[in-house]
Amino acid sequence: MTQPEWLKPAVRKSQEHVWTLGYIFEMAHRLEGKSPEELAAELGCSLETLDWLALCRRPEEDRFAEHLCLITDRFNLAPLPLVRLIRRVESLDAFSKHKDQVSSNGSTLLAARDRSDDDGEVDE
Repeated sequence: MTQPEWLKPAVRKSQEHVWTLGYIFEMAHRLEGKSPEELAAELGCSLETLDWLALCRRPEEDRFAEHLCLITDRFNLAPLPLVRLIRRVESLDAFSKHKDQVSSNGSTLLAARDRSDDDGEVDE
């Protein structure tokens, strides 16, 4: 099947909108260096299907499973690889934004430890 001429420009445009899977795919490229071929292989689909997926809305949190099923059923995909990709990119994106905020305001947050390095005992 021949792809319509408008598909590639639409995919590029989708990368600018946080509410699309195209944004997720672009962030996977930026944060992990994933190529379209690698993303297609991870999701178990063709590059053409990846382009069509990019135009889909991201599953909304309050109806995530329902929306995910609609997408994966439409494109005959296993849901787990798409869930893993979405959640991984969301986590990395949130972490990179937090890291940027920390570096811009000059403060750093540290986690408390309940063990000392010397004896392995729990501090009280």
